[in-house]
Amino acid sequence: MKTVVSVSQGSSEYDYELETEFLGQTFRVVRVGTDGNLERAEAILDSVREQADAIGLSMIHDHYQVGREQLQHPDTARLEACVPDKPVTTGAGLRGILQEWAVRHTQTELGHFFDNARVMFMNGQAGFRIAKALSEHTDNLLFADPYLDFGAPRLLTSLGQLETYTRLTSPVMFSPNAVKVIERLHRTPLYRMGEKLISGSLHESVKDCHVIVGAMGDLEMFSERELDGKTVITSRVTESALDWFRSRKVAMVVDYSPWLEGRPVGVNVMEAMISAALSRTPEQLGADDFLDVIERLGIEPRILYPNGYRRVNRFAFVIHPLSQQYLTKTPPLDWVASVSPPAVMNLVEKAIAYTPPFVYSKVSGITSPTGDEVEGWLITVGGTPKEIMAHDPEFTYSRLLAAAKLAKKLGAQIMGLGAFTKVVGDAGITVAKRAPLPITTGNSYSASGALWAAHDAARKVGRVGIGKSGKMAGKAMVVGATGAIGSVCARLLAKAVDEIYMVAPEAAKLLALKESIELETPGAIVHVAATTDRDLSDMDMVVTATSGAGKRILDIMKVKPGCVITDVARPLDIPPEDVAKRPDVLVIESGEIQLPGTVKMKDIGLPKGIAYACLAETIVLALEARFENFTLGRNIEWEKVREIYKLGLKHGMELAAVSGVNGVFTEADFERVRTLAEESSEPALSSPA
Repeated sequence: MKTVVSVSQGSSEYDYELETEFLGQTFRVVRVGTDGNLERAEAILDSVREQADAIGLSMIHDHYQVGREQLQHPDTARLEACVPDKPVTTGAGLRGILQEWAVRHTQTELGHFFDNARVMFMNGQAGFRIAKALSEHTDNLLFADPYLDFGAPRLLTSLGQLETYTRLTSPVMFSPNAVKVIERLHRTPLYRMGEKLISGSLHESVKDCHVIVGAMGDLEMFSERELDGKTVITSRVTESALDWFRSRKVAMVVDYSPWLEGRPVGVNVMEAMISAALSRTPEQLGADDFLDVIERLGIEPRILYPNGYRRVNRFAFVIHPLSQQYLTKTPPLDWVASVSPPAVMNLVEKAIAYTPPFVYSKVSGITSPTGDEVEGWLITVGGTPKEIMAHDPEFTYSRLLAAAKLAKKLGAQIMGLGAFTKVVGDAGITVAKRAPLPITTGNSYSASGALWAAHDAARKVGRVGIGKSGKMAGKAMVVGATGAIGSVCARLLAKAVDEIYMVAPEAAKLLALKESIELETPGAIVHVAATTDRDLSDMDMVVTATSGAGKRILDIMKVKPGCVITDVARPLDIPPEDVAKRPDVLVIESGEIQLPGTVKMKDIGLPKGIAYACLAETIVLALEARFENFTLGRNIEWEKVREIYKLGLKHGMELAAVSGVNGVFTEADFERVRTLAEESSEPALSSPA
């Protein structure tokens, strides 16, 4: 029987002794904790020297390799020197492999999990292999070494900085005399006073991160406030450790330590056992030896969910002021508007278009029934539609790319384009090619939301029935039918309504779209027109999707009583003064989606927890971990419209209460439209026999 002893600087409370089979040999493994007492560790090493075949050192500084720097802490060297004739290891060789594999295994299993994540390393030197692996997926690496080594209020923000820091500080940190000086410094009242101030700053930094890498001892200072929803990469996660993570609402834990006899063991123990089994010193062990053991024992990183499955993904969404009036709602511009003539506000509107992007609101609390969660950021670019359209596309592209860089730095894994930013130029294609993260315009869900709301509203007004074919027995018009959203609305309405009328000024595009729909939906009755004038008065339903930016799209006085108009455009195609003229017509602002969970975000002009469909598409993709360019360009695929609709249902998205320019419609509003329509027009169209 071979004996391996693990001498730990950790608590003696966790001491154990076990016998096990390992690589065809019988082993006795003993763990002895020394409660941080170096002299006691030396005494124990001296006492077990004769009986041990190999010795592991735990909870002590490892042999670090950071870039070209190879580091050995004097305390570690002191303990190793106690047993010159037996293999002694900290587990450095095996640890590096298991740490790196934990990152790669998690990224493979969960798909894009670490993309752009903000990662905090409590000890960058100890986690260098993890940092190297994560650097393939994110640039947002933060290292707390200066905080914890010297009490310096500074984070390192790249591998290059960590390597430079190590090169400059290793003569201080890893010399025996310097270690004693630093230990004395840490005990001074002045240091402890500064440590309190710095600690608060470190807590805030941890709170803003998504992934934390550190040993259990490094994490004990943090509360639920900092750790809620975080992923932790660590080792030796016991049941008691898992309870601790559970109490802090940690979302996920990645444990890279090997297991033996139903318990996690330190890599120092495992490497000492390999050394004893193969009769080699730790220096003689190579990657092949470690790989052989890993495969034979089936060692694999563990992905743990302390409170049940919970994954938190991240998104960003670009918004902008929809008019000069929106600018006047923001201090100090509200004051400027109150004391300035219109000409001054015109200049302000022009100037704001040149401002760099900034975060308007953090978004949190979105939770899918699947257990997936998302958090995100609404990022504002300054241009109103008037200013966006006054410049060439490159002007807006540059601002969207600046927003994408900001989104990446924040940790977003996908970014959506809102309002006019998604119709500029080639509707997202160029931005997606240049951006450092996936892009979607949200137009697929906008089209889906438009028809969802239109169908619900038409049903509540009750002016049209359903025929034998299952289609709505009436006529529907799409204004702006050749546009991105309009063309998809036309395709879907052709499957849902008896007759559709497509209106757009591009005659050739209309004819091509008509031909495509008739091939796609045999039996569809499709009409085309350049303007609404000829057919508007016969419509039971109208969808407007022109992005006309203030142009008059249709004459609402020609619409027949009881008609449901779904205004998909942003800014709206139908102005409030026109809506007020026709109380017998229902004009709805389509595309609003009720988000699942308890949503927290600033006002975006909608009731709490409700989002425009283009924003909801970005959120759905994040919940589904579909970090890809989804909806781009002006030709939207109706298959994607159907797919995003189904994914939305999966993640708990619901059609928001139907709303118009004056807010949410009540049952009394639907009854009013229905009554006025019956009083002023022919009887309601009945279902064919």
